[in-house]
Amino acid sequence: MNTPLEIVIERRDGVAVLTLNAPQRRNSLTEAMAGELLDACAEIDADPTIGAVVVRGAGGYFCSGGDRTTLASVGASPAKDDAFRVLGRIYDSFRRVGSLLPPTIAAVEGGAVGAGLNLAMATDIRIISADARLMSGFMPIGLHPGGGHVTLVGRAGGREVTNAMVLFGESLTGLDCVNQGLAWEALPADEVFDRAMELAARAAADPDLSRRVARSTRLELGAPAISWDAALELERASQMWSMQRKNDA
Repeated sequence: MNTPLEIVIERRDGVAVLTLNAPQRRNSLTEAMAGELLDACAEIDADPTIGAVVVRGAGGYFCSGGDRTTLASVGASPAKDDAFRVLGRIYDSFRRVGSLLPPTIAAVEGGAVGAGLNLAMATDIRIISADARLMSGFMPIGLHPGGGHVTLVGRAGGREVTNAMVLFGESLTGLDCVNQGLAWEALPADEVFDRAMELAARAAADPDLSRRVARSTRLELGAPAISWDAALELERASQMWSMQRKNDA
């Protein structure tokens, strides 16, 4: 019996809909799911007819972060090569979404937490349900942020918003996200995906051009104070330390 895919690609007139399909755990990322996401991104980039990508979560929730069982396993012995590889695989998955050739839109319903927020912020823009809750989520469970989290939130929200979310545990509604520059538009949940598809269809009308413009836009907007790749490494050791501390408690 085949195991159902946890990352599903659907092509719609030049738009690739990339669905996180693990609603039973609110689409939290495991190593296997991260591997599927990496494969899906490679498939999208290899198809020149795809001019835009919409990323969404099944079951009315975008992504609740790294899978707790996976994180606990890493935290049991974070210095081991296997633990380093597993966590890096999850990092690589949303980093890869951020480097997709076509422009990308996150259609966020329900919420996004931790690595799920990283995934949402990896896209070019976000359409979000007005009542969604976005949270950093690391410190409340005793973990240091990881995956370039501070850089990803900070490059859109700035210092004040990032500190409020990361250091002090503030959560934002979809409407808050629009007001603070973290999302483009907040809508009723049942309108989010259709609106994302409407925007994506514009870019998908000319895939060659949309891919070139996406690349130029990302380059011209400039890097943050440190690169995302540097932020990944800066945060990794502290996050893995916090995992072991949590496991040992």
